[in-house]
Amino acid sequence: MYKVLEKKLLAEGLYEMKISAPDFAKKAQAGHFLIIKVSEKGERIPLTVADFDSEEGTVTIVFAAIGVSTEKIAELEVGDEVMDFTGPLGEPSEVENFGTIVMVGGGVGIAPVYPIAKALKAAGNRVISIIGARNSDLLMWEDKMGEISDELHIATDDGSKGRKGFVTDILNELMEKEKIDRVWAIGPVPMMKAVANLTRDKIKTIVSMNPIMVDGTGMCGACRVSVGNETKFACVDGPEFDGHLVDFDLAVRRLAYYKDEEKSALEIKHHGHSHGGGCSCQNK
Repeated sequence: MYKVLEKKLLAEGLYEMKISAPDFAKKAQAGHFLIIKVSEKGERIPLTVADFDSEEGTVTIVFAAIGVSTEKIAELEVGDEVMDFTGPLGEPSEVENFGTIVMVGGGVGIAPVYPIAKALKAAGNRVISIIGARNSDLLMWEDKMGEISDELHIATDDGSKGRKGFVTDILNELMEKEKIDRVWAIGPVPMMKAVANLTRDKIKTIVSMNPIMVDGTGMCGACRVSVGNETKFACVDGPEFDGHLVDFDLAVRRLAYYKDEEKSALEIKHHGHSHGGGCSCQNK
């Protein structure tokens, strides 16, 4: 079992947890992800590694409690244990000295950007980070990102912190001002799509895909994404892909497949019954 060592509420519904997982921490690299399962009947939840410490044997996760299973993770307290903590999974980030790198993190995506930015900085890159959220209350890890960045830029939709507008507004200005050798973008699919469209034919851009996933080994095929008109599996081929080759529109449609079932499961958990016609998947 894997014990919860620390728990923080970063914003409403947004949690950070540090979990004891020595074997995992020894093998983890930037860009890896894990699958967490709270109990025997719990759903397997894929999460990109937000941080890890091989010496103390810990792994940090950040997640939004937006469904039944993530709410169950959020209900854990310090000292509680999770049943399964599987990984490291996927292919790690390509880390070398590229030159000047721009790291773009949106919302919860700021967390998985952090270890990649830290590794790229350690490899000798000049790291410029852009982080954004809808408002200042949802902005996270500003201090941590600032520590490992040569420059840190902030954007909020409502202007409550940093620049009013989108991360792409800042990225566009940086592209006009200096030579950028590579861009990483992690966050909501529309944000990653916007970044990829902005850098197309100009700068190699890496995105991290988080599709629906079941087993994490490539057997089920649930996590398939279309990359360069080829089917790839995020769990074994990714989660990082060339953003200029990803079919983001298909990714959005696939992410919406089980919205009704998710809503139904939440209604059952909170009210004991469902108002919709979806399946009752609260114990999946």
